[in-house]
Amino acid sequence: MRLPTLRSPFARAVVPVLGGAAVIAVIGLFTWAMAAYISGGSGQTSERLAPSTWTVGPVESLAESVAEDGPLLIPELGTAIGTRSIVIDHQGQVPTDGWRVYWAYPADRPPTCVVEQVVGTREFVDCEGRTIDVAALSPPDDGVFPRVDDRTTLVIDLRGATAAGGA
Repeated sequence: MRLPTLRSPFARAVVPVLGGAAVIAVIGLFTWAMAAYISGGSGQTSERLAPSTWTVGPVESLAESVAEDGPLLIPELGTAIGTRSIVIDHQGQVPTDGWRVYWAYPADRPPTCVVEQVVGTREFVDCEGRTIDVAALSPPDDGVFPRVDDRTTLVIDLRGATAAGGA
């Protein structure tokens, strides 16, 4: 049995276009349904979409790493331009104490002035070419802070950033 063929030039031009539009509409509906399912049907952030904490790792090895190679630069927590990049620093001899978090831009510059770390040091180069110490970076004033869970694991609490929209 032969399949029906489109005979007129108009039908041969329009039917494939309509078929393609229908496929694109089905893909769009599927994408929307998945997004609605993942977000739980609300427009608010959820733990699934934007976790309120981020586990960095064991404090012992992280403290050693910071002592040897300088602070940890964690780039782009959710943005393409790096405005949510953070720097994790440790000071002192006790691995469970002395943790600090900074935004990865100078305190006297806007969030778009993302820094780059001078490898193996506590120094950073900002968007204007200035070399600055880790202490000159912008401290998060919106509830982003490090904490040590069970005296073994470093966790960054991001509740302030997710509630206020971050830097």
